Amino acid sequence: MADAAILRRPAAAGLALFAHPRSVALSAVNGVARLSVRAGHETVAAIGRAFGVELPLAPLRSNARDGRAALWLGPDEWLLLLEEAEAEAAAAALQAAVGDRLWSCVDISHRNAGFLIAGPRVAEVLNAGCPLPLDPGAFPIGRCTRTLFGKAEIVLWRVGEAAFRIEVARSFAAYLASLVAEAAREHMALDPRRTGLG
Repeated sequence: MADAAILRRPAAAGLALFAHPRSVALSAVNGVARLSVRAGHETVAAIGRAFGVELPLAPLRSNARDGRAALWLGPDEWLLLLEEAEAEAAAAALQAAVGDRLWSCVDISHRNAGFLIAGPRVAEVLNAGCPLPLDPGAFPIGRCTRTLFGKAEIVLWRVGEAAFRIEVARSFAAYLASLVAEAAREHMALDPRRTGLG
């Protein structure tokens, strides 16, 4: 499972989030900073040492430790997650470690919103809007990727057997929350234990 400090933030006020113990619960993840890093492989090790988490070089992988995480998004692109209060110091440490080598680090904290979706039917609910196979064999813990949920581009990260972290553009946050709630309601309506068919 991913580092609990990355996932512990309370739900955002004013956002209608969904919870059903036999399906899924959706909660907002607040107080997290997001750094978008682009760098060549000759710089990756120095960035990882300064950040305290090794940047994964294998596609679709993530590493997490001590409240920080590094998600692989492309051959030269990573999403770094950390406590909001640490963002400025972390960016300065990364710059000092990289020196004059070519790279970029952009704070995208205010652009994105984060969600944790978890529960016994999380893969089925996500598959209502996401085309990827999400069973643990195809998408194991630690796997992450860019994909779509409905019409929104998201970063999807499996943080537990029945838990995923979602990063989405803030303008799509309410849309994503309502789509998850609708998918969860439809899933519960079709649950054979509720209909007496199972």
